[in-house]
Amino acid sequence: MKKAKGLEALGGLVYSTDAGRMCPDCRQPTEQCCCGQAEMPSGDGVVRVRRETKGRGGKTVTTVSGVLLAGDELKTLAKRLKNRCGCGGAVKDGVIEIQGDKAELVCELLTAEGFKVKRAGG
Repeated sequence: MKKAKGLEALGGLVYSTDAGRMCPDCRQPTEQCCCGQAEMPSGDGVVRVRRETKGRGGKTVTTVSGVLLAGDELKTLAKRLKNRCGCGGAVKDGVIEIQGDKAELVCELLTAEGFKVKRAGG
């Protein structure tokens, strides 16, 4: 088998000063990507669970942020959390929202799934 040279040996072009981030598979700017590869979210690897009421009409919501999963995997995790908590919720902008004050239960469930969890807020 022949060894690749240049950019191919390193995995291909990932950033261009003209177009910004590039998709490594189709070599197009991420905005024009035709292969459908989802970009992994960035973060420090710590999942933060907090209880929020601000801007929700007084309703309490448990939010889970910092999960390093993309798209469908994040929705699947949200579905498992909602089923185990016995309540509703949604995924908005990479943040899982669980209805009600379920922060302690969500922390336990995420720790059991192997995530590094930190309780944020009050």
